[in-house]
Amino acid sequence: MKKNHRIKRTISAKQFITEFGEDFSKHMKQRLLELGTRCVFTRGDEKYLLDLKHIEHIKYDCGNDSQDGKEKCQKEPVYGQLLVNEGTLYFSGKCLENSSYMQVPVVNEIYDGLNSNDILTEKDVQAKKLDDTNIDYVIDNILEVCPKVSPEHLAILAKYIDK
Repeated sequence: MKKNHRIKRTISAKQFITEFGEDFSKHMKQRLLELGTRCVFTRGDEKYLLDLKHIEHIKYDCGNDSQDGKEKCQKEPVYGQLLVNEGTLYFSGKCLENSSYMQVPVVNEIYDGLNSNDILTEKDVQAKKLDDTNIDYVIDNILEVCPKVSPEHLAILAKYIDK
């Protein structure tokens, strides 16, 4: 299988909606845009499978010391994983996890709390369908645990915004 090296790995909420949101409702688009103030969407080789990370890529101690005891392990939290299939948005029960990234506990809570019987299984991913009846629940819970943007980051952004 040929690898796509031209795929944009990190996109904004607005870019996500432009690329995938043609069939999303107005309400769903508005709620996804709210994530854009704190999150970016990242993806690997699968263009349609995106993880939500803080816009500043903050890393936290993961509690385990390294083998030599000198360095602390630090990982960047992942706040959710979205999957788009044939114009329909899904929320996955699992996110990217490895030596650099950790799934925040709220992901399992959100997934278990979704009242959707429409479940998509794609490769190793199980995801529940999102629509206007449950998008508020998902976005509200992600925004509750995802930190606000720092004043330093806002100051940098202010330099690039036309006044």
